[in-house]
Amino acid sequence: MKQEADYRAQLEQLSLEDKATLLTGANFWNTAKVSDVNEILLSDGPSGIRKQTEGGDALGLTGSVETIAFPCLALIASTFDKDLLRKYGEYLGQIAKAEKVNVLLGPGMNIKRSPLAGRNFEYLSEDPFLTAELAIQYINGVESQGIGTSPKHFAANNRENERFTSSSNIQPRALHEIYLSAFKRVVEEAQPATIMNSYNKVNHVLVVENEYLLTDLLRSQWNYDGLVVSDWGAVKDRVKSLRAGLDLEMPGQPDYSIPQVVEAVRSGKLDEALVDRSVLRLLKLIDKYTLEGEAPNYNKDNYHEFARTIAAQSIVLLQNEDNILPLKDESSKAVIGAFAKHPRYQAGGSSKVNAYKVVTPFDALKEVYGDFAYADGYEFENLDANQQLIDEAVEAAKGKDEVILFAGFPENVESEGFDKTSIVLPDNQVALIDAIAKVNPNIVVVLQNGSVVATPWRHQVKGLVETYLAGEAVGEATADVLSGKVNPSGKLAETFPERIQDTPSYLTFNRSTEEENYMEGIFVGYRYYATKDLPVAFPFGHGLSYTDFEYTDSKVNVDNDKDQIQIDVTVKNVGSVQGAEVVQVYLQNRASNIEMAARELKAFERVELEAGESKTVSLVIPFERLKWYNPQTDLWQIDNGDYTVHIGSSVNDIHTHHDFEITSIDEPPIQLSLDSSLKDIIDLQDTLSKEIDEFGFDEMIHKMTSEPNLRVLAEPAPIRMLVMFGLKLSDLVKFVEKCNVRLKTGE
Repeated sequence: MKQEADYRAQLEQLSLEDKATLLTGANFWNTAKVSDVNEILLSDGPSGIRKQTEGGDALGLTGSVETIAFPCLALIASTFDKDLLRKYGEYLGQIAKAEKVNVLLGPGMNIKRSPLAGRNFEYLSEDPFLTAELAIQYINGVESQGIGTSPKHFAANNRENERFTSSSNIQPRALHEIYLSAFKRVVEEAQPATIMNSYNKVNHVLVVENEYLLTDLLRSQWNYDGLVVSDWGAVKDRVKSLRAGLDLEMPGQPDYSIPQVVEAVRSGKLDEALVDRSVLRLLKLIDKYTLEGEAPNYNKDNYHEFARTIAAQSIVLLQNEDNILPLKDESSKAVIGAFAKHPRYQAGGSSKVNAYKVVTPFDALKEVYGDFAYADGYEFENLDANQQLIDEAVEAAKGKDEVILFAGFPENVESEGFDKTSIVLPDNQVALIDAIAKVNPNIVVVLQNGSVVATPWRHQVKGLVETYLAGEAVGEATADVLSGKVNPSGKLAETFPERIQDTPSYLTFNRSTEEENYMEGIFVGYRYYATKDLPVAFPFGHGLSYTDFEYTDSKVNVDNDKDQIQIDVTVKNVGSVQGAEVVQVYLQNRASNIEMAARELKAFERVELEAGESKTVSLVIPFERLKWYNPQTDLWQIDNGDYTVHIGSSVNDIHTHHDFEITSIDEPPIQLSLDSSLKDIIDLQDTLSKEIDEFGFDEMIHKMTSEPNLRVLAEPAPIRMLVMFGLKLSDLVKFVEKCNVRLKTGE
């Protein structure tokens, strides 16, 4: 790597036109090559490498090189496995290197605010802590291979409809705690090569022109030193975006942007130092991520097997009544549903990969079990019930010991670029489930979908398996889990509500084409359901196994010297087969005097156990994770007081809890104002006795405290309200000033 002086010397050799050219992409995927500055290639990568061979587009409409289609991040997040995310990142980085891709555009980190959001398949979770923990490992894995990453979309890109123009209107606390916190941790702990901005506005300012987000926060507060790249086509005014902190415009509009930047500098509208700032960042990026030597080869079969492993480990067993799963070897079977032969294994848009080898569930199950009855049951294009197809499926299912029914969302109802209008399965699939349940109760439904599905029909079936979009090895991974070759261990990274009407953003999501109002504040996903104690179909963190786990001997130790909480719990596999459990720790803040969620995920650990084996799992929660964002001070703070730790296997399945107290946080000295309550004076009467006597408040306080009815009325009143009792405002101002001197100095 060069030194800072080398980059500045290189910068001095560039003309203004050269600088403007470098900051404008040469085409859809490449940066510009100027003088002795190399070009680099950026490529989509949420679920594999989407390196387009000709032309270019953002929606996957043109061809790309053949490579591995991995599972979507919505599924991979269900592993809750940080080591696996690191390994996945390494595999992506290796493939990117082989395909001569310098920067991989991922991971997707936006919070799943609504189950209707069309791009949820590309994002990790509804929880910012889980999102950050997994994204950091993904980024570290990719970048360990010498390939840059681009976490996206910064920030608050939580819907697809009107995503280029709508404004995400969010109060400061929710913005920082929910929608920015994962990006903050990724920047501070992983320093990714680039950050990709989002299309939308935040509080009526386009993110690409939002100096508060791109400079004040990202640079000044979080100390990010990488490059900010636009989402493709997000730039509206190149000069405004440069001034705000947007470095690289993609795809480039050379005929428009370059002259605009040059003219703005020459006319004094844009400081050339800001252009230099961005060029320096780009020069450093190009130097660090330029690939040397011949591109290595990669064995696609080996990478396909990893795609199979990661999918099988991610799949979530939602329901397993009467232990219908795993399937029995000698049982008679019917496989129903067109998704079995034509699986939806990946998403559209920037996630769409030219898959190397797609193995269907039909073929994989046939390989394991031989012949079985089969029927399509429904169509993809026509979502109305087809009675002939349903009748054929019913006949196939009659008398069978096990019916494996594949269901989900076709791509035409769920993709990048638009939001869903419902989380209910298409009518033809719901009718199919109902018809088969009337003749055979032994049904296992296998879902293929990008995001949450309503399951009002789940009581008609015995088994329910969530595979999301499982990548090109969808068939093998599904068969591995259904057969018991792999014991499912996935846990939901998002809540499955009973109805869309139950979701916290239901009243505001997509109600306006221009304004997206985040009225639910911090109460997103499970934070809302847990705090309101609202029943859900399947809670955040839920996932069953073919074995059972027992939690014992939990201990919580608060170390005020090290500013951390140590949690130990023993987990035992009390079943008959090997399995993996995810220990989840949720915190309840009872110390702060503002609204708090009943539970917030603060630690988790995946543990693998042989049958009969037990392990003690140790987790540490630094006090830093207890901070909340105070919009009054624009600072993160921790409060002394009472907290509760909940230890369980989902947000609703809590095995044990412990109360504890934090006492070591240095609190700022109390300072009064005219808006301080009379209760504040009463509570401080021993400390402020001299001032109280001097201003003659002692008799008033005695009267207030000795008459309960009066006390209830008076305590909440601000000090300034004492003018109602004949006191002068000027005296009250002097009283407050003297009290503050006493509280600050003790004298």
